[in-house]
Amino acid sequence: MKIYYEDSMPYAAEFFAELGDCQVFSHKTLNADMLVDADVLLVRSTTKVNQQLLEKNKHVQFVGTATAGTDHIDKGFLASQNIPFTSAGGCNAVAVAEYVLSAMVVMGQRFNWDLAGKTLGIVGAGHVGSALARLLTVLGIQYKLCDPPLEHAGDSRTFVSMHEIMSCDVISLHVPWVKDGPYATQHLFDKTRLKALTSDQLLINACRGEVIDNQAALELFAQGQPLNLVLDVWENEPSINLNLIPHIALATAHIAGHTIEGKARGTEMLYFALCRHLGIPANKKLSDYLPQAAPSTIQIQNKQGFWPLVQALVLDVYNIEIDDQHFRANMPHAGMQSVETQTAEQFRYIRKHYPIRREFSAITLNTGNFADSKAIYDLGFLPLD
Repeated sequence: MKIYYEDSMPYAAEFFAELGDCQVFSHKTLNADMLVDADVLLVRSTTKVNQQLLEKNKHVQFVGTATAGTDHIDKGFLASQNIPFTSAGGCNAVAVAEYVLSAMVVMGQRFNWDLAGKTLGIVGAGHVGSALARLLTVLGIQYKLCDPPLEHAGDSRTFVSMHEIMSCDVISLHVPWVKDGPYATQHLFDKTRLKALTSDQLLINACRGEVIDNQAALELFAQGQPLNLVLDVWENEPSINLNLIPHIALATAHIAGHTIEGKARGTEMLYFALCRHLGIPANKKLSDYLPQAAPSTIQIQNKQGFWPLVQALVLDVYNIEIDDQHFRANMPHAGMQSVETQTAEQFRYIRKHYPIRREFSAITLNTGNFADSKAIYDLGFLPLD
């Protein structure tokens, strides 16, 4: 069996080597001729899987993406060819939730906010929205959920309307990109909604760039609208509008879910799915391959208050400002020659060469006699044995 996998999939060789003849590829050079003999095709979001890519292949039996998003997959074509497909939904949910928490801590410091007294509106209550809600529950931060598809499907949680979401101090977007229909999310935040935001509110987008009308945001900034935006995703990626970057409070290159755990969890999920498809036992797991974090243990001071400790721990593990500074320093400047080509190439480069980032679960804490140890561990940190 020939298994083709994208070179950006962590630990793919370790997981799939025993299942068949593995061939690694780059999305930059992949074409239909290379996949003539493929039985299994495993990708990430940089490879578009469609009829054109598979037109010369007559026997592919399994396609999978090691990502939560599936915009790059022509699922209709795969279904028409009776080709089984799986995605890694939820693989990066924890990573994105921790990204949002880091953004809240940093912006809270800029605003001099008491985060415990703020209300967060979560738009999209799937894997990521639910992971974020869990963190907020542990921290005692109030939140409201808005997800009309889940609400109408009978989800038992309490949901609110977008009208009520618009009154929240922080709004975090975690919806798929849906272009039309009753649950369309294309430009969910259009000029009207963006204009309704106040200078005391924060809008975070870590789902799909097209959920916010980027051109409308740029026009409002030009008009003096005091918007506070955190953008990890952008319209027309990777050829994003460079003119928008200087106005954004925190700007990153679609890396919210790019922890080692989040990316490698996607590989693990495809491994389990392929084993099920082949009817063979899965005898490998992610913990077999993850490296130890550095540092792997943090000693906390018992005299620290709960919130100062939480903020310090969050930023010790992941400080979004570092990614923001790197992004601004390494993206081309508007007005440069061939700027569109350079923008796309650099955006891809930043994503592909993103440095090692870990989740809370990679860190062991020694809390000593700290009164709120349980809450700290409930965020995902590991207790010292």
